[in-house]
Amino acid sequence: MNSIVDAMWVAVSGALVFFMQPGFSMVESGLTREKNSINVAIKNLTDIGISLFVYWLVGFALMFGKSAGGFIGLSGFVPGAGWNIDFNVGTFLFFQAMFCSTSATIVSGAVAERMKYSSYIISTFLMSLIIYPIFGHWAWGGIQPSFVSDAQGWLYKIGFVDFAGSTVVHSIGGYVGLAGIIVLGARKGRFPKNEKPREIQGCDVPMTVAGVFILWFGWLGFNGGSTLAFNDIVPQVLINTCIGAATGMLAALFVGWAFKKIPDVNFVINGTLAGLVAITANCHCVTPGAAAIIGAVGGIVMLLGSFILEKLKLDDAVGAVPVHLCAGIWGTLAVGIFGQPELLGTDPICGSQLLAQFIGVVACGAWAFGLSFIGLFILNKIKPLRVSSEDEDKGLNIVEHGASTEIFDVYAKMQEQAKTGDLSMRLPVEPFTEIGQISSLYNNVMEKLEDSSLSEESFGVLMKSIPYALFMLDTEWNICPQYSESTPRILGCPNPENYNFLLLMARVLPADKTQALQRYLTNLYSTDFKQAAVESLNPIKNLTVSVRTNSPERKIEKKVINFEFTRIFNTQKTKVLHIIVHAK
Repeated sequence: MNSIVDAMWVAVSGALVFFMQPGFSMVESGLTREKNSINVAIKNLTDIGISLFVYWLVGFALMFGKSAGGFIGLSGFVPGAGWNIDFNVGTFLFFQAMFCSTSATIVSGAVAERMKYSSYIISTFLMSLIIYPIFGHWAWGGIQPSFVSDAQGWLYKIGFVDFAGSTVVHSIGGYVGLAGIIVLGARKGRFPKNEKPREIQGCDVPMTVAGVFILWFGWLGFNGGSTLAFNDIVPQVLINTCIGAATGMLAALFVGWAFKKIPDVNFVINGTLAGLVAITANCHCVTPGAAAIIGAVGGIVMLLGSFILEKLKLDDAVGAVPVHLCAGIWGTLAVGIFGQPELLGTDPICGSQLLAQFIGVVACGAWAFGLSFIGLFILNKIKPLRVSSEDEDKGLNIVEHGASTEIFDVYAKMQEQAKTGDLSMRLPVEPFTEIGQISSLYNNVMEKLEDSSLSEESFGVLMKSIPYALFMLDTEWNICPQYSESTPRILGCPNPENYNFLLLMARVLPADKTQALQRYLTNLYSTDFKQAAVESLNPIKNLTVSVRTNSPERKIEKKVINFEFTRIFNTQKTKVLHIIVHAK
């Protein structure tokens, strides 16, 4: 930064990178479920606070301080503490701190919806304190202006180039995210046993798309500010960035469309981001034509990465690993394929820029994935990093932060109603919202059910109070479970629902009467049997039976019992027979 204009350009670019944070929050919130939306927002705000503070305290020194063998910086801790910070140093520190925060927030999307908030804080500390700044020293120790230090990292010395962080920022975030999803495991229901993987739909795709616009806009500062000066390379960097994003989106859209047979919105979203990630390492040293190829391949690599993760049953909630890790690796290698030597200005190991890039990619994987996986694995053994199964069902908003949402309130009320069976319970109705409209309709349904329940209760009282037998027969002449309280006494059987009506009557009827009753019952189920014949042909209309009285002498008396049959129709076919029996 040789002038006030250069410093202003870097500062404004840093502000644009800062503006990417709400973009990441919107993308992650929209691609996850509403019951976790507050947790997502809080994580994204927390990680920028933690990463900025830690980077100021320690990270900046580890990354750009005086080098110990090209592996770690050892000077410049807590820059400006107790005195005014140098103008140029402060500008550069601000810009680089934004990069650290961007790398940290990538992890949030990968592990969303099942990682404890406390666990996420620990992972952010681990990344901001050790993983990011030390690898940053290896790769970027040497890009800093002379007023910061003259340190050179070992990757920088062998000619490794990562202009704005396809590997340093994005792959590191992707590797830590990958370690996280392996240790944590998949979300409940994502990979049902013996079934196809189930997509877990996000709650607000339009907000996600708006977040992508913000990220694309912020990326202009991300890549453009990495020139560290407002020079003649800036326009090429900006146009290459936009071309990479466009072709990444188009390639992911149409290739994904060809395989899935639908234009999946996630292809458009993550294809755009993958194109941006891929062009980040090389936007200063390739032509616009090459940028178009790099972005397009980035989109396709993202699709391939998503496919591999699904096959391995690794659950990345927002596709952070395919976007930031897979496309980041490709973009870094693309420097060695498409980079123009005169613009790179390096003396790569063995004269091969691609070899230098490959070594950097491998070193990043070994360092970032190895350290984060070991650290998270050990921490998970000490205390689980994941929320309980029950808490995952409830959502992290309420269990992690005690912060409810309208949809959770409705869900909790419905659960309570399901447990208690209380039909009088009503859902809270928030006016002028979609959830409020659903609650209102649900309450209307419950009012109808409650009225129906009251009618059933009244019917039960009636069945207990009437003094005669009242019951129904099914199509096989079995007595249905619903009958009046007097039915067992009048029919002379304790549990009428266990009896076939014809067999029961055969006990008291002569053979000819039994056969006549059988024919009559058969006819009752025929629509050709006219209503007028129901009464006239009833063989047991007035049936005389002998019953033993309750007197001390237990005399036998004769009684006349009247059986009345009524047919209940359903779509012009007899469904059941309704029978009333009373003694005359």
